[in-house]
Amino acid sequence: MGRRVAVVTGANRGIGLGIVKGLCQQFDGDVILTARDEVRGRAAVKHLEKEGLLAKFHQLDVTDHDSIMRLRDFLQENYGGLNILVNNAGVAFLESSTPFAEQAVQTVQVNYFGTLETSAILFPLLKPHSRVCNVSSMAATDALRKCSPELQAKLSDPGISMEELSGYMTQFVQLAQENKHREHGFPDDAYGFSKIGMTVMSILQQRQLDRQGLDDVVVNGCSPGYVATDMTHWKGHLSVEEGVITPLYCALLPANITSPRGTIIRQKQEVDWVHFHRL
Repeated sequence: MGRRVAVVTGANRGIGLGIVKGLCQQFDGDVILTARDEVRGRAAVKHLEKEGLLAKFHQLDVTDHDSIMRLRDFLQENYGGLNILVNNAGVAFLESSTPFAEQAVQTVQVNYFGTLETSAILFPLLKPHSRVCNVSSMAATDALRKCSPELQAKLSDPGISMEELSGYMTQFVQLAQENKHREHGFPDDAYGFSKIGMTVMSILQQRQLDRQGLDDVVVNGCSPGYVATDMTHWKGHLSVEEGVITPLYCALLPANITSPRGTIIRQKQEVDWVHFHRL
């Protein structure tokens, strides 16, 4: 029950698999590779075994409440809690012919609401000195700039609540179904808008955990950079090995740190995500 454990969502390929690999090399504890598809997830674990790295597999679909609950029960029964959570699961419709309305539904559901529910269910398991890394993107900044000034102000307001944030995510999806999102100040960028949600969520989650008085539990959002994976059609200028540096930095932050906490990290540095300037 006392063994430490790290969980990475959406980890059968790309950045997620790279994060699992890094944790296997650097984290003193078990590493759980999760994936929606069990066959692909177990194949990824086998791939790591050939490199001499030991990870465990557990099925997880972040859009399936029962799937998240099964993971929670597994962690509680086998580890008595959770030490590291990397929320990496995500989708993107880059260069896709999928109608924008459908892109909006799937992207926001997985990237924002899936991460939000996974966190809500797993956060009660977080042990003292736990670390949470939400893999976001500076695409959030680009999408924010495409919003109307009024919406920009609302989304970047330090006083925004999680309920208000979720409301904007839902409104975007609903308006996209009628192709009215632009006239209401929302961008033509489902991925970027979902990452606005994930970015602001990261900041708000730290505030919520602090209000609960948890012992050195730290949440940060991060941007791995433009990484060459199948999600980006291999157009990124960073390798997976380069892209996982910042997520691993966030996941492995030492105990009792005062910063970074509840912020956005790029290249292992805090950034002002609204203006994309380093602090």
